[in-house]
Amino acid sequence: MAEFTRLLITGASGSLGSHLRGGIGHLCKTLRLVDRLPMGLASQNEELFQGDLNDLDFARLVTKDCDAILHFAGTPKEQPFLEILKDTLPAAYNIYETGRLNGVKRIVYASSIHAVGYHPVEELPDTNVSHRPDSFYGLSKCFTEDLARLYWDKFGIESVCLRICSCFPEPADRRMLWSWLSFADCVRLVEAGLSAQRVGFSIIYGTSNNSELGVSNASAAHIGFMPMDSADAFRAQVMKAHPRPDPHANLTRFVGGWFTALGHSDDPARD
Repeated sequence: MAEFTRLLITGASGSLGSHLRGGIGHLCKTLRLVDRLPMGLASQNEELFQGDLNDLDFARLVTKDCDAILHFAGTPKEQPFLEILKDTLPAAYNIYETGRLNGVKRIVYASSIHAVGYHPVEELPDTNVSHRPDSFYGLSKCFTEDLARLYWDKFGIESVCLRICSCFPEPADRRMLWSWLSFADCVRLVEAGLSAQRVGFSIIYGTSNNSELGVSNASAAHIGFMPMDSADAFRAQVMKAHPRPDPHANLTRFVGGWFTALGHSDDPARD
């Protein structure tokens, strides 16, 4: 039996959005999909809306009659701040504000480890540490996490902010031996965020069941996320393919990895 009448996925044509599209349809009678880009043909229980969430009227249209929203829209890389200012931040505000106006009860947001990227790995940052963004991309995630907190405190909309670490088909380097999240576990994480009885404003790190840890979900047990996959299955091949990194390098020191070594996005590129 479907738990929800209608769920909305933004960014439905993206890498994570497309996996969610195929993984959570059983939770609802109708799955509404939104993206700027074409999303192919609709399946039997799907509704497709192509448009820009920076348009408040469009956002209000697509959030109407939804029980919950999975906000996964956005550019998953560093951008000039002015692009983020005119694109990512307005879209996030429009989702929360039109969600409020349309009576949405819960939002699951694709945040990122880069909201806290400058915390050292050995400190094992938990979900209560302060923001330490490692990039303008990470800063945009901090903004939306704070927006989610405001809309919980002031308007009672629950949010689960998923600080996704490294969601790829398989671990690509030694850092991902702790940060990897499989696509299947990403679907499980979102389903847990939707199904938990009460979340209020919650943060949880998105990693699979890896034996190496770089972050701690000790304060997020109430969400009920039970990852089933592990980077350990790839450990031997990753360690063989990638030499031991310099322990003093940013890639190794901080949970944000190579994002912490990025310069200003507006500076001229260097050879």
